[in-house]
Amino acid sequence: MIPVGVVGAAGFTGVELVKILLSHPKFKLELLAGSSEERIEEIYPALKGLISKKIEKVNIENIAQRCELVFLALPHKSAMEIAKELLKKGVKVVDLSADYRLKLSHYEKFYTTHLDPTNLDNAVYGLPEIFKEKIKKASLVANPGCYPTATLLGLIPFLPFIEKKVIIDAKSGVSGAGKKCTSSTHYVKINENLFTYNPFKHRHSIEIKEKVEEIAKKEFEIHFIPTLVPLSRGMLVNIYVTLKEEIEPTEILRKFYKNKKFIRIVQSPAEVKNVAGTHFCDIFVVKNGDTLLINTAIDNLLRGASSQAVANGNLMMGLDEEGLPTLPYIP
Repeated sequence: MIPVGVVGAAGFTGVELVKILLSHPKFKLELLAGSSEERIEEIYPALKGLISKKIEKVNIENIAQRCELVFLALPHKSAMEIAKELLKKGVKVVDLSADYRLKLSHYEKFYTTHLDPTNLDNAVYGLPEIFKEKIKKASLVANPGCYPTATLLGLIPFLPFIEKKVIIDAKSGVSGAGKKCTSSTHYVKINENLFTYNPFKHRHSIEIKEKVEEIAKKEFEIHFIPTLVPLSRGMLVNIYVTLKEEIEPTEILRKFYKNKKFIRIVQSPAEVKNVAGTHFCDIFVVKNGDTLLINTAIDNLLRGASSQAVANGNLMMGLDEEGLPTLPYIP
């Protein structure tokens, strides 16, 4: 068994990591760390009888002695402060924050001053279906967030066939905003309501644009519009593009994602309920003249965060697609 740790275990993505790792066939959940210093089963009573482990203070030496791989489920800036020290100790890191996802200039424009530019240059972007071979060789993987994941998995197969303008209408469940309650995520605000926020200005726009242009080797015009919906979890994304040529979009998807277990090409519009609780990304495509709709659904806490982190950890440690959740929350 490979000893692994979770730093930031008390948050929504942290506890999802705990749940996945408890039943993983090759990973041993050796350590939980963070700021709360409570027992994880006291924070989340649903875990009583399944785990008995205290969240410890972050101690780099202790973590390095006990873990070969660590998942950082922390806010940006906090993550890189710990990641750079763990990497010095030879510990492999999957970072769920934005700290290693972007080029330095983009990160500092949209987030804050970067504290670890050396490792930033060596980080691998963690979309397993797209960057599998690079992830296998990586010591540091930048785990994509939910909006970029749901968008890029749908959009990338069509980059050679579309014009440069891309319009992304993305709807997320409230857990994507994190555990801390804000004026936007308060029950009275979000219940029986939905609203768009930061249209065209959301900082995930630059992440999507950067990765699309890196893969396509040309510029794209990305218009990203996020909407918060009254769901605990889940994400639905509609991507609108103009085709440059006649194509059969479903066949392109099937060819691009051949033998990719966790990409499901569906014959009717994707639904959040079909993927909630799983690592699957469902993709539906339909065209009207030269307009193509790419429609994707994921669980924002799993495929958009924690299960994708475990998928990356598998590859980094020489494993296959093991221990990833497949059973949806139905009905």
